[in-house]
Amino acid sequence: MNCCSRLLLLSVLFIAGMSLTSRAQFPPQAGITGSTAIPYSDTRFVNWATGCTVQRGYLDIAQPGAGRALAGADGLATGAVDFQIVSLGDSGVAVLTFASPIRNGEGPDFAVFENGFADPADPAMAFLELAFVEVSSDGIHYTRFEAASHTQDSVQIAGAGTYMDASRLHNLAGKYKAGFGTPFDLEELSGTPGLDLNRITHVRLVDVIGAINGSGTKDHEGHTINDPYPTPFPVGTGGFDLDAVGVIHQEASGIPGSNRRNKFSVFPNPVTDRLHIRAADAGSSATVSLADMTGRIMTLQDLENGNADLLTAAYAPGVYFIVIKDATGTLWTGKISKQ
Repeated sequence: MNCCSRLLLLSVLFIAGMSLTSRAQFPPQAGITGSTAIPYSDTRFVNWATGCTVQRGYLDIAQPGAGRALAGADGLATGAVDFQIVSLGDSGVAVLTFASPIRNGEGPDFAVFENGFADPADPAMAFLELAFVEVSSDGIHYTRFEAASHTQDSVQIAGAGTYMDASRLHNLAGKYKAGFGTPFDLEELSGTPGLDLNRITHVRLVDVIGAINGSGTKDHEGHTINDPYPTPFPVGTGGFDLDAVGVIHQEASGIPGSNRRNKFSVFPNPVTDRLHIRAADAGSSATVSLADMTGRIMTLQDLENGNADLLTAAYAPGVYFIVIKDATGTLWTGKISKQ
Protein backbone atom coordinates (compact mmCIF):
# COMPACT_ATOMS: atom_id res chain seq x y z
CA MET A 1 0.00 0.00 0.00
CA ASN A 2 1.52 3.35 -1.01
CA CYS A 3 1.69 6.45 1.18
CA CYS A 4 -1.37 8.12 -0.33
CA SER A 5 -3.47 4.98 0.14
CA ARG A 6 -2.42 4.72 3.78
CA LEU A 7 -3.33 8.36 4.39
CA LEU A 8 -6.71 7.86 2.72
CA LEU A 9 -7.42 4.75 4.82
CA LEU A 10 -6.39 6.51 8.03
CA SER A 11 -8.65 9.45 7.15
CA VAL A 12 -11.62 7.16 6.55
CA LEU A 13 -11.02 5.32 9.82
CA PHE A 14 -10.64 8.60 11.71
CA ILE A 15 -13.90 9.99 10.30
CA ALA A 16 -15.71 6.72 11.04
CA GLY A 17 -14.34 6.75 14.58
CA MET A 18 -15.44 10.35 15.08
CA SER A 19 -18.90 9.45 13.78
CA LEU A 20 -19.25 6.53 16.20
CA THR A 21 -18.02 8.66 19.08
CA SER A 22 -20.37 11.52 18.29
CA ARG A 23 -23.31 9.14 18.11
CA ALA A 24 -22.82 8.26 21.79
CA GLN A 25 -22.75 11.82 23.08
CA PHE A 26 -26.08 11.99 24.87
CA PRO A 27 -26.41 12.39 28.66
CA PRO A 28 -25.34 9.24 30.55
CA GLN A 29 -27.11 7.14 33.17
CA ALA A 30 -28.33 8.61 36.47
CA GLY A 31 -25.46 9.04 38.90
CA ILE A 32 -22.87 9.55 36.15
CA THR A 33 -21.43 13.04 35.64
CA GLY A 34 -23.36 14.88 32.94
CA SER A 35 -26.63 12.97 33.39
CA THR A 36 -29.88 14.89 33.02
CA ALA A 37 -31.82 12.36 35.13
CA ILE A 38 -34.14 14.02 37.65
CA PRO A 39 -34.66 12.21 40.99
CA TYR A 40 -38.30 11.76 41.97
CA SER A 41 -37.70 13.77 45.16
CA ASP A 42 -36.54 16.85 43.23
CA THR A 43 -38.30 19.98 44.50
CA ARG A 44 -38.84 21.20 40.93
CA PHE A 45 -41.82 18.89 40.60
CA VAL A 46 -44.97 20.89 41.26
CA ASN A 47 -47.52 18.24 40.34
CA TRP A 48 -48.07 14.80 38.82
CA ALA A 49 -50.43 13.25 36.28
CA THR A 50 -53.97 13.01 37.61
CA GLY A 51 -55.44 10.70 34.96
CA CYS A 52 -54.14 7.73 32.99
CA THR A 53 -55.75 5.48 30.40
CA VAL A 54 -53.80 2.55 28.96
CA GLN A 55 -54.40 0.63 25.76
CA ARG A 56 -52.52 -2.59 26.48
CA GLY A 57 -50.07 -4.08 24.02
CA TYR A 58 -49.02 -7.71 23.63
CA LEU A 59 -46.71 -9.67 25.90
CA ASP A 60 -44.95 -10.57 22.64
CA ILE A 61 -46.20 -8.90 19.49
CA ALA A 62 -44.86 -11.81 17.43
CA GLN A 63 -47.12 -14.17 19.40
CA PRO A 64 -50.44 -12.39 19.88
CA GLY A 65 -51.99 -15.61 21.14
CA ALA A 66 -49.96 -15.23 24.33
CA GLY A 67 -52.20 -12.32 25.28
CA ARG A 68 -51.67 -8.76 26.37
CA ALA A 69 -49.82 -7.20 29.28
CA LEU A 70 -51.91 -7.22 32.45
CA ALA A 71 -49.71 -5.94 35.25
CA GLY A 72 -50.84 -2.88 37.17
CA ALA A 73 -54.00 -0.80 37.10
CA ASP A 74 -54.07 2.36 34.99
CA GLY A 75 -54.38 4.51 38.10
CA LEU A 76 -50.98 3.39 39.37
CA ALA A 77 -49.41 5.82 36.89
CA THR A 78 -51.11 8.81 38.52
CA GLY A 79 -49.66 10.73 41.44
CA ALA A 80 -46.04 10.80 42.56
CA VAL A 81 -43.48 8.05 42.04
CA ASP A 82 -44.31 5.09 44.28
CA PHE A 83 -42.42 2.33 42.43
CA GLN A 84 -45.69 0.68 41.41
CA ILE A 85 -46.15 0.35 37.66
CA VAL A 86 -48.64 -0.22 34.90
CA SER A 87 -47.21 -2.35 32.11
CA LEU A 88 -47.92 -1.21 28.54
CA GLY A 89 -46.87 -4.34 26.63
CA ASP A 90 -45.48 -4.37 23.07
CA SER A 91 -46.91 -1.35 21.18
CA GLY A 92 -49.06 -0.37 24.19
CA VAL A 93 -50.16 3.23 24.65
CA ALA A 94 -50.72 5.32 27.79
CA VAL A 95 -52.47 8.70 27.73
CA LEU A 96 -51.94 10.91 30.76
CA THR A 97 -53.89 14.00 31.75
CA PHE A 98 -53.28 16.72 34.31
CA ALA A 99 -55.25 18.93 36.70
CA SER A 100 -53.79 21.97 34.91
CA PRO A 101 -51.92 22.08 31.61
CA ILE A 102 -48.15 21.74 31.37
CA ARG A 103 -46.50 24.90 30.06
CA ASN A 104 -43.22 25.70 28.35
CA GLY A 105 -40.76 27.09 30.91
CA GLU A 106 -37.02 27.34 31.34
CA GLY A 107 -35.40 23.93 30.85
CA PRO A 108 -37.33 20.64 31.11
CA ASP A 109 -41.09 20.89 31.62
CA PHE A 110 -41.96 17.33 32.66
CA ALA A 111 -40.30 13.98 33.28
CA VAL A 112 -41.33 10.35 32.76
CA PHE A 113 -40.43 7.59 35.24
CA GLU A 114 -39.97 3.89 34.44
CA ASN A 115 -38.62 1.02 36.55
CA GLY A 116 -35.28 0.19 34.91
CA PHE A 117 -32.44 -1.12 37.05
CA ALA A 118 -28.67 -0.64 37.04
CA ASP A 119 -26.04 -3.17 36.04
CA PRO A 120 -24.42 -4.26 39.35
CA ALA A 121 -21.05 -4.44 37.59
CA ASP A 122 -21.21 -1.11 35.73
CA PRO A 123 -23.21 1.93 36.95
CA ALA A 124 -23.16 3.43 33.47
CA MET A 125 -25.26 0.53 32.17
CA ALA A 126 -28.84 -0.45 33.01
CA PHE A 127 -31.73 -2.68 31.98
CA LEU A 128 -34.03 -0.27 30.15
CA GLU A 129 -37.40 -0.49 28.39
CA LEU A 130 -38.22 2.48 26.21
CA ALA A 131 -41.17 4.50 24.94
CA PHE A 132 -41.77 7.39 22.56
CA VAL A 133 -43.21 10.56 24.11
CA GLU A 134 -45.88 12.70 22.45
CA VAL A 135 -47.81 15.75 23.65
CA SER A 136 -51.08 17.40 22.72
CA SER A 137 -52.93 20.60 23.55
CA ASP A 138 -56.34 19.28 22.48
CA GLY A 139 -56.26 15.53 23.18
CA ILE A 140 -56.52 14.66 19.49
CA HIS A 141 -53.49 15.95 17.61
CA TYR A 142 -50.17 14.73 19.04
CA THR A 143 -46.59 15.76 18.35
CA ARG A 144 -43.76 13.31 19.04
CA PHE A 145 -40.41 14.36 20.47
CA GLU A 146 -37.66 13.43 18.02
CA ALA A 147 -36.05 10.36 19.55
CA ALA A 148 -32.67 8.86 18.71
CA SER A 149 -31.22 5.43 19.46
CA HIS A 150 -27.54 4.81 18.68
CA THR A 151 -27.43 1.41 20.35
CA GLN A 152 -26.04 -1.31 18.10
CA ASP A 153 -28.72 -3.12 16.11
CA SER A 154 -26.84 -6.26 15.03
CA VAL A 155 -27.40 -8.37 18.17
CA GLN A 156 -30.81 -8.50 19.82
CA ILE A 157 -30.96 -7.26 23.42
CA ALA A 158 -33.06 -9.85 25.23
CA GLY A 159 -34.25 -10.46 28.75
CA ALA A 160 -33.07 -9.46 32.21
CA GLY A 161 -29.32 -9.28 32.66
CA THR A 162 -28.79 -7.44 29.37
CA TYR A 163 -27.88 -3.81 29.85
CA MET A 164 -27.87 -0.64 27.77
CA ASP A 165 -25.86 2.57 27.66
CA ALA A 166 -28.08 5.61 28.29
CA SER A 167 -25.56 7.86 26.55
CA ARG A 168 -26.69 6.33 23.26
CA LEU A 169 -30.34 7.28 23.81
CA HIS A 170 -32.09 10.61 23.37
CA ASN A 171 -35.70 11.68 24.03
CA LEU A 172 -36.83 8.16 24.85
CA ALA A 173 -38.75 7.68 28.08
CA GLY A 174 -37.19 4.96 30.20
CA LYS A 175 -33.54 5.81 29.49
CA TYR A 176 -32.95 6.24 33.23
CA LYS A 177 -33.24 3.71 36.05
CA ALA A 178 -36.10 3.58 38.56
CA GLY A 179 -36.54 6.67 40.69
CA PHE A 180 -35.02 8.97 38.07
CA GLY A 181 -37.14 10.73 35.46
CA THR A 182 -36.28 11.28 31.81
CA PRO A 183 -36.83 15.02 31.20
CA PHE A 184 -38.57 16.58 28.20
CA ASP A 185 -38.37 20.22 27.12
CA LEU A 186 -41.35 21.58 25.21
CA GLU A 187 -39.17 24.24 23.62
CA GLU A 188 -37.90 21.52 21.27
CA LEU A 189 -41.37 21.46 19.69
CA SER A 190 -41.57 25.21 19.17
CA GLY A 191 -43.22 26.16 15.90
CA THR A 192 -45.31 23.00 15.58
CA PRO A 193 -48.58 24.04 13.89
CA GLY A 194 -51.61 23.67 16.15
CA LEU A 195 -49.59 22.88 19.29
CA ASP A 196 -49.94 25.33 22.18
CA LEU A 197 -46.76 24.88 24.22
CA ASN A 198 -48.30 26.72 27.16
CA ARG A 199 -51.35 24.48 27.33
CA ILE A 200 -50.25 20.84 27.04
CA THR A 201 -53.22 18.86 28.30
CA HIS A 202 -52.15 15.33 27.32
CA VAL A 203 -48.93 13.31 27.33
CA ARG A 204 -48.96 10.08 25.35
CA LEU A 205 -46.42 7.28 25.73
CA VAL A 206 -46.03 4.68 22.99
CA ASP A 207 -44.09 1.52 23.79
CA VAL A 208 -41.01 0.91 21.66
CA ILE A 209 -40.94 -2.57 20.17
CA GLY A 210 -37.24 -3.29 20.47
CA ALA A 211 -37.06 -6.16 17.99
CA ILE A 212 -34.24 -5.61 15.50
CA ASN A 213 -36.01 -7.79 12.96
CA GLY A 214 -39.61 -7.90 11.82
CA SER A 215 -41.96 -5.83 13.97
CA GLY A 216 -39.38 -3.48 15.53
CA THR A 217 -39.67 0.31 15.51
CA LYS A 218 -37.28 3.02 14.34
CA ASP A 219 -36.15 6.38 15.69
CA HIS A 220 -36.58 9.68 13.84
CA GLU A 221 -33.25 9.13 12.06
CA GLY A 222 -34.41 5.78 10.69
CA HIS A 223 -32.26 3.66 13.02
CA THR A 224 -33.76 0.46 14.40
CA ILE A 225 -34.28 0.77 18.17
CA ASN A 226 -32.83 -2.18 20.02
CA ASP A 227 -34.17 -2.67 23.54
CA PRO A 228 -35.02 -5.85 25.51
CA TYR A 229 -37.28 -8.07 23.39
CA PRO A 230 -39.29 -10.06 24.04
CA THR A 231 -40.04 -9.32 27.71
CA PRO A 232 -42.98 -11.58 28.68
CA PHE A 233 -41.96 -11.66 32.33
CA PRO A 234 -44.15 -13.28 35.01
CA VAL A 235 -47.37 -11.68 36.33
CA GLY A 236 -48.30 -10.17 32.97
CA THR A 237 -45.55 -7.58 32.56
CA GLY A 238 -44.11 -6.71 29.18
CA GLY A 239 -42.77 -3.66 27.35
CA PHE A 240 -42.57 -0.22 28.96
CA ASP A 241 -43.50 -0.13 32.66
CA LEU A 242 -44.86 3.31 33.59
CA ASP A 243 -44.49 4.59 37.13
CA ALA A 244 -45.33 8.31 36.94
CA VAL A 245 -45.14 11.57 35.00
CA GLY A 246 -43.96 14.57 37.00
CA VAL A 247 -44.78 18.18 36.05
CA ILE A 248 -42.15 20.89 36.44
CA HIS A 249 -43.89 23.84 34.75
CA GLN A 250 -47.66 24.03 35.06
CA GLU A 251 -50.22 26.61 33.99
CA ALA A 252 -51.61 27.68 37.37
CA SER A 253 -54.83 29.09 35.94
CA GLY A 254 -55.82 25.82 34.27
CA ILE A 255 -57.43 25.37 30.89
CA PRO A 256 -59.00 28.60 29.62
CA GLY A 257 -62.73 28.34 30.04
CA SER A 258 -62.46 25.44 32.48
CA ASN A 259 -64.72 27.31 34.87
CA ARG A 260 -67.42 27.05 32.24
CA ARG A 261 -67.48 23.26 31.89
CA ASN A 262 -71.23 23.30 32.46
CA LYS A 263 -71.55 25.06 29.11
CA PHE A 264 -71.93 21.60 27.52
CA SER A 265 -73.46 18.33 28.63
CA VAL A 266 -72.16 15.05 27.19
CA PHE A 267 -74.05 11.83 27.89
CA PRO A 268 -74.34 8.91 28.40
CA ASN A 269 -70.91 7.87 29.63
CA PRO A 270 -70.23 4.98 29.17
CA VAL A 271 -71.85 5.08 25.77
CA THR A 272 -73.11 2.25 23.58
CA ASP A 273 -74.61 3.45 20.29
CA ARG A 274 -75.24 7.20 20.51
CA LEU A 275 -73.47 10.06 22.31
CA HIS A 276 -75.44 13.24 22.95
CA ILE A 277 -73.92 16.73 23.22
CA ARG A 278 -76.16 19.50 24.49
CA ALA A 279 -75.17 23.15 24.91
CA ALA A 280 -76.63 25.17 27.77
CA ASP A 281 -77.25 27.92 25.24
CA ALA A 282 -79.31 26.58 22.32
CA GLY A 283 -77.72 29.17 20.05
CA SER A 284 -74.17 28.07 20.80
CA SER A 285 -71.86 27.47 17.87
CA ALA A 286 -69.21 24.77 18.30
CA THR A 287 -67.38 21.92 16.59
CA VAL A 288 -67.30 18.47 18.18
CA SER A 289 -64.64 15.83 17.48
CA LEU A 290 -64.14 12.35 18.88
CA ALA A 291 -60.79 10.56 18.66
CA ASP A 292 -59.42 7.20 19.72
CA MET A 293 -56.30 6.76 21.85
CA THR A 294 -53.99 6.89 18.87
CA GLY A 295 -55.33 10.33 17.96
CA ARG A 296 -57.31 9.10 14.96
CA ILE A 297 -60.39 11.29 14.55
CA MET A 298 -63.47 9.08 14.43
CA THR A 299 -66.01 11.81 13.79
CA LEU A 300 -66.13 15.58 13.37
CA GLN A 301 -69.31 17.64 13.20
CA ASP A 302 -70.87 20.96 14.15
CA LEU A 303 -73.58 21.62 16.69
CA GLU A 304 -76.99 22.35 15.21
CA ASN A 305 -79.14 24.55 17.41
CA GLY A 306 -76.82 23.70 20.28
CA ASN A 307 -77.15 19.93 19.80
CA ALA A 308 -75.17 17.08 18.29
CA ASP A 309 -75.60 13.31 18.30
CA LEU A 310 -72.60 11.12 17.52
CA LEU A 311 -73.27 7.59 16.31
CA THR A 312 -70.87 5.26 18.13
CA ALA A 313 -72.35 1.79 17.64
CA ALA A 314 -69.66 0.79 15.15
CA TYR A 315 -66.76 1.85 17.36
CA ALA A 316 -64.67 -0.73 19.19
CA PRO A 317 -65.01 -0.82 22.99
CA GLY A 318 -62.44 1.36 24.72
CA VAL A 319 -61.63 4.92 25.68
CA TYR A 320 -62.16 7.90 23.38
CA PHE A 321 -61.45 11.61 23.76
CA ILE A 322 -64.00 14.28 22.97
CA VAL A 323 -63.05 17.88 22.20
CA ILE A 324 -65.59 20.67 21.82
CA LYS A 325 -64.31 23.95 20.42
CA ASP A 326 -66.67 26.91 20.65
CA ALA A 327 -66.78 30.02 18.49
CA THR A 328 -64.29 31.84 20.76
CA GLY A 329 -61.72 29.08 20.40
CA THR A 330 -62.21 27.81 23.95
CA LEU A 331 -61.77 24.05 24.32
CA TRP A 332 -63.84 21.65 26.39
CA THR A 333 -62.19 18.24 26.65
CA GLY A 334 -63.38 14.98 28.14
CA LYS A 335 -62.93 11.21 28.16
CA ILE A 336 -65.63 8.81 26.96
CA SER A 337 -65.83 5.10 27.59
CA LYS A 338 -67.40 2.99 24.81
CA GLN A 339 -68.97 -0.29 25.86
